[in-house]
Amino acid sequence: MARELAPHHLAERSMIKKYRKEIWNPFIAAIKRYELIQAGDRIAACISGGKDSWLMAMLLKHLQPFSEVPFELEFLCMDPGYSPENRRKIEETAQLLRVPVSIFETDIFSASEEACSENPCYLCARMRRGHLYAEARRRGCNKIALGHHLNDVIETALMSMSYGAQLQGMLPRLKSTNFEGMELIRPLYCIREEDIIAWQNYNHLSFLRCACRFSESAEHDENASKRRETKELIRSMRRVNPNVEINLFASLHKVNLDTLPGYKTDGEMHSFLERLQADE
Repeated sequence: MARELAPHHLAERSMIKKYRKEIWNPFIAAIKRYELIQAGDRIAACISGGKDSWLMAMLLKHLQPFSEVPFELEFLCMDPGYSPENRRKIEETAQLLRVPVSIFETDIFSASEEACSENPCYLCARMRRGHLYAEARRRGCNKIALGHHLNDVIETALMSMSYGAQLQGMLPRLKSTNFEGMELIRPLYCIREEDIIAWQNYNHLSFLRCACRFSESAEHDENASKRRETKELIRSMRRVNPNVEINLFASLHKVNLDTLPGYKTDGEMHSFLERLQADE
């Protein structure tokens, strides 16, 4: 009689077997293509409690002992003021998946609401990032890893065009401007959200959807509403072109500046007229 595998073994096995093409291969492709990991790195895998960050943690955990490039891992979870139920959910999931998470506490929810009661989400996000960098550096890490996936990348680009009147992307690797020597990496950069959801459902896993108490209020949900609209836009485009997500993602790697009337680099705007006049 075959031995029944524990939930963490099933979840780990499925991401490298059943979903090898959809999850494991794109994960490895991102690590190599964008050179996310170098020898000697000590990476803080930052876990928010959602499906993306848990999958990222398990992928990095599985990769570490087999990696040709030696690196160390620290699993961090920041409690910015979660409810007892959400805090307990994170602790139970960490135990279920056998991920040795270190939880540290902050008062970000309260501080951001007090400082900016009308729209605390932007301030909260910046404060969370800063605390993660600081805690990671305190633990001897030189990188933090976040769980943004392919759909986050293309949705950000479309949202910036639709609502910000600019074409702005999301880099797979980014040096911190406030914490010298620290970098941010996004190991799920090439993985589609629908494949993460499929992996979650296949393993009957339940994660936090959104533990932020601000998003429960309609007036603080503007950005979430815009992202939902963008997701629906992409879904509608897929009905006509099944490859639209991959094409949008690929287009961000093939920007043809020669055909654009303007672009910004290093904070400075440039016009196509500069090239035109230089050729005269």
